Amino acid sequence: MPGHEICLSTREARKLTLAAQGLIGPRPSGGPAAMLVRLQAVQLDTISVLARSHELVAYARLGAVGRAKIEQAYWGPKSATFEYWSHAACILPLADWPAYGFKRRALAARGHRWHHLEDADKSCSYVRDRLRAEGPLSARELGGAKKGGPWWDWSETKIAAEWLLDTGELVCRQRKGFQRVYDLAERAIPAHLFGVELDDEACYVRLLRSAAIALGVATTADLAAYHGLTRGRVEELIGGADLVPVRVVGWDRPAYSTEPALALLQRRMTGRSVLVSPFDSLTWYRERTERVFAFRHRLEAYVPRAQRVHGYFSMPVLGGNRLVGLVDPGRLGRTLVAKHVSLETRDAAGHVAAALRQAAAWVDCDNVVVERVTPPERRAEVDGLVVAAVRG
Repeated sequence: MPGHEICLSTREARKLTLAAQGLIGPRPSGGPAAMLVRLQAVQLDTISVLARSHELVAYARLGAVGRAKIEQAYWGPKSATFEYWSHAACILPLADWPAYGFKRRALAARGHRWHHLEDADKSCSYVRDRLRAEGPLSARELGGAKKGGPWWDWSETKIAAEWLLDTGELVCRQRKGFQRVYDLAERAIPAHLFGVELDDEACYVRLLRSAAIALGVATTADLAAYHGLTRGRVEELIGGADLVPVRVVGWDRPAYSTEPALALLQRRMTGRSVLVSPFDSLTWYRERTERVFAFRHRLEAYVPRAQRVHGYFSMPVLGGNRLVGLVDPGRLGRTLVAKHVSLETRDAAGHVAAALRQAAAWVDCDNVVVERVTPPERRAEVDGLVVAAVRG
């Protein structure tokens, strides 16, 4: 009500978050393409365990959607997407091309990203000329992505292509074998979007509003993290984003929501049991995850094996409207292997069992094996529920 502060409980904040992310209530309609528009960004990562992270994001929301359908929605001539730097490398709605103009300008002003500047202008001209003459090409087709050493030891051609992508001369709208395919932005971005130039403030307000819609309820730090904005600038411009100030019990900072999100508080919405990618937009800002869900999660893929607590690719388990545990998954033939199950709540085992059964079916596994459970005294409980779920 006007003139009255809106106060949300922690449970209501979780509900708004999960509803905005498409993880409670009816599954989002419109398939992966509509889901991407709803989330406003899907993070990319090279790690593939059960599937690549961008596939897991769609699976968590849409269920057993075909992986080919996911790829077609994200890339290729029928997609309405492009790749760029949001909070990290992400697939983004094509309509948001103008909103990232401020980042393209900032990267151009910062200067070349050359590791060893040999002849930047020559390399960039070579890439432009090849693409203009031959159409979209991968780094390999342009002459090789690497010099022959480690993965980060890029060739001058790859560095040039990435620099031109940073600054908006090139764009990636498709991939081949998970390799970026570069094209001239003037050719690949529709004219009605390519010709739009928003100033920095307009870009910020648009992405700030976008983040608020995707998050449901958020602090300025949350809003800044979602698309890689600076918190100070977000705080300066928050008043122009048409958001609703709210207070969340237990949060020590002001928060913001939207009128459509707040209207969902009156609706009854059912949760689900599902594995969530470590790179899912639900949890990619770890400080927010702890505040909203009282749940601590860290990706341990780059932690030495002996120092890992939960596992290489431990995936949070959503159970209803809470994060209830972690599963570090793997595959052995047609068996989904839960290398480590970590239970955080009393009812976690049932949610874990249901999530494992559904994930196994999605990746064409007909069996589930649990190797380790924490706490160990709950091992029999997990085994029994997993067996029942798989047989059922």
